[in-house]
Amino acid sequence: MARIVYVNGHYMDEQQATVSVFDRGFLFGDAVYEVTAVIDGKLWDLEDHLHRLRRSCAGLELDCPWSEDELREMHHTLVAKNQLREGVVYLQLSRGNAGDRDFSYADTAVPPTLVMFTQQKALVDTPKAREGLRMITRPDVRWQRRDLKTVSLLAASMALTEARRQGADDALLVENGMITEGTSSNVFIVTQDDTVITRPLGSGILPGTTRRLLLELIAHNNLHLSERVFTPEEARRAKEVFISSTTALIMSVVELDGCVIGSGAPGPVATALRNGLIRWIRHDE
Repeated sequence: MARIVYVNGHYMDEQQATVSVFDRGFLFGDAVYEVTAVIDGKLWDLEDHLHRLRRSCAGLELDCPWSEDELREMHHTLVAKNQLREGVVYLQLSRGNAGDRDFSYADTAVPPTLVMFTQQKALVDTPKAREGLRMITRPDVRWQRRDLKTVSLLAASMALTEARRQGADDALLVENGMITEGTSSNVFIVTQDDTVITRPLGSGILPGTTRRLLLELIAHNNLHLSERVFTPEEARRAKEVFISSTTALIMSVVELDGCVIGSGAPGPVATALRNGLIRWIRHDE
């Protein structure tokens, strides 16, 4: 079945979808995006994604003329048209086509460009969830508003590519001697006394929707939580390290910079939290 995508008010075959070469998202990365998980044919945590979309738009002074009801309906329509059971819905909103290339958007008063598509992807039963991830650390050279979910992802892409070249799965990013986040995830460590540590929210990291739910799960499991910065060395010495994101859900890191974390297998804290999150998703109506 051909994939159906959405472009500026129209559902169409992906082969027919086009965006102007003058679109500011293409020319300047002047766009925001969201990725919402679909599990068992059901969109998960869509409301949080729509809320974060509004926040990102406000941070870039980017107009989003579609209501949350309209955006919600578009998501559900794409899932239905593509018969998606497990995977994601990707949404990208750019400042639109100003008709020429100009750094300034002060006088840009054109309709924004909204593109959406689905992507089939295993989220729940994956080999990496059972085996754990091997990661390296890389310098965090991204811009300073990482709390806004923009499409300016080149630095993260380069860090991930370098990790793959070194035989690792992904990278954890380091700034001023402290881990900020993964290339597309929030990061947690578990100390020897089972305290879960994660970096506090701020302009240096994305406020992950899965992170928010994970903090609730940590409290529900009576685990002690500390929101503070931590070093790569602390992570390498930790009992467990894990990441959270829409597509990874919760996934253990079993090796960092060649150092084995804990037993070298997904630990009990991350495993319990992942299983709890999946149960939560599947029973959340």
